[in-house]
Amino acid sequence: MSGLDTSATIAVVGAGTMGAGIAQLAASAGHRVLLFDAGEGAAQNGKAKIGQTLERLVTKGKMTAEDTDALLSRIAPVEALAGLSGAALVIEAIIEDLDIKRGLFADLEAIVGPETILATNTSSLSVTAIARDLLHPERMLGMHFFNPAPVMKLVEVVSGVATSRKVAETTFATAETWGKIAVHTKSTPGFIVNRVARAYYAEPLRLLEEQVADVATLDTLLTEGCGFRMGPFALMDLIGNDVNYAVSVSVFNAYFQEPRFRPSILQLELVNSGRLGRKSGRGFYEYGEGQGPAAPPATDMTDTDAPQMEALDLLGETETQGAIIALTDGRTAGARAQDSGRPVLVFDLMASSGSAKRVAYACSPDLPEATARSFEATMQQQGIVATKVPDWPGLVTMRTVAMLANEAFEAVMQGVATEAEIDAAMRYGVNYPKGPMAWARETGLPHVLSVLDNLKQATGDPRYRASFLLRRSANAV
Repeated sequence: MSGLDTSATIAVVGAGTMGAGIAQLAASAGHRVLLFDAGEGAAQNGKAKIGQTLERLVTKGKMTAEDTDALLSRIAPVEALAGLSGAALVIEAIIEDLDIKRGLFADLEAIVGPETILATNTSSLSVTAIARDLLHPERMLGMHFFNPAPVMKLVEVVSGVATSRKVAETTFATAETWGKIAVHTKSTPGFIVNRVARAYYAEPLRLLEEQVADVATLDTLLTEGCGFRMGPFALMDLIGNDVNYAVSVSVFNAYFQEPRFRPSILQLELVNSGRLGRKSGRGFYEYGEGQGPAAPPATDMTDTDAPQMEALDLLGETETQGAIIALTDGRTAGARAQDSGRPVLVFDLMASSGSAKRVAYACSPDLPEATARSFEATMQQQGIVATKVPDWPGLVTMRTVAMLANEAFEAVMQGVATEAEIDAAMRYGVNYPKGPMAWARETGLPHVLSVLDNLKQATGDPRYRASFLLRRSANAV
């Protein structure tokens, strides 16, 4: 299936940040773009802001003035919705209100031609619900861009119950011709990214509530340890704790209070106090002059003279110095020591590319301090800071990645998207270092399953219930 060629006119409704970005993207692909906004002068202002963005690119040498002028010449602000009648694709990027969107698409259906594709950029509403009252709901779907639209690679192509396969495939191909990584997904709460990504916030919030580590330590373990571009707390501050909390509540309620999506009381209290993040000057971090996210102390035990251990199995366990040194399987070090009859040190999941700079570890009560120092020295020799944390089930990065993978397997089982699409969505939609399902397979599905089962047994919390598809896949290995 081919996408719309450049002779097709694209219409964008809504000239805010997202709408203007989509208009710029379509125009840069060679389309004539009609830009409409109900606000007086908003479409003209939207085009002007696009011009300012392009001027900065010219200044940086990333575009020529001639290319900028040509791109802007393809964007035409229109003053009335009726001016969009010639569009082959209309993309809506307005307020997230179901009734307003339904009204808009009802008006559009009476204006545009019978072959026109109608797309919503909604990130939270049901595409099926938006299309409910249309005479031809089969031509409507979601085209979910990520901000800023000209830069972020991912587009979720969201099919509602009535969306035709031809419309979805044409839109998918069009997004690809615009230089995007497109993925098909079913219209379910959160689609792919906003659903799977809940675990990246929920588990660190839970660890903070359980006083396992402070905000800076948790952020640093996930960035320096696993390669995430931004720690969850810094990211929540950037998004806005009010926005992030509202999305968590929305997904939690949309899935009928599924425990995996349970919001955080701690985050609610930040919202109640007005500590919304960067926009308010204070959230999980302070954002005054010279302030912001900072790395935690390097380590609480340093002994460069400690003997190094023999080569460690970073995806299994090693016996050395009379102790077991092992990747966490969700049990505490103390529990593993009771089972094995020997002292145990457990360490956290690390980036597999050799790029890890920090790792968490925990010790059973009977582990000699000299063994912990040797572990730190061994890690230090590899350029990795070893940070001791309380002996807690699943530690930090393993617990978080296991929950990301579990949600991804659940989404595949429910037909939301394929494994490849989910991994691509998380890599290109939120810049994860690798797809959560690929990460789980690399770590070992039986091991990831054991982490979840042991977490559930240790905590009694149903949020750690393993997806049946993960369990079946792990048993098949």
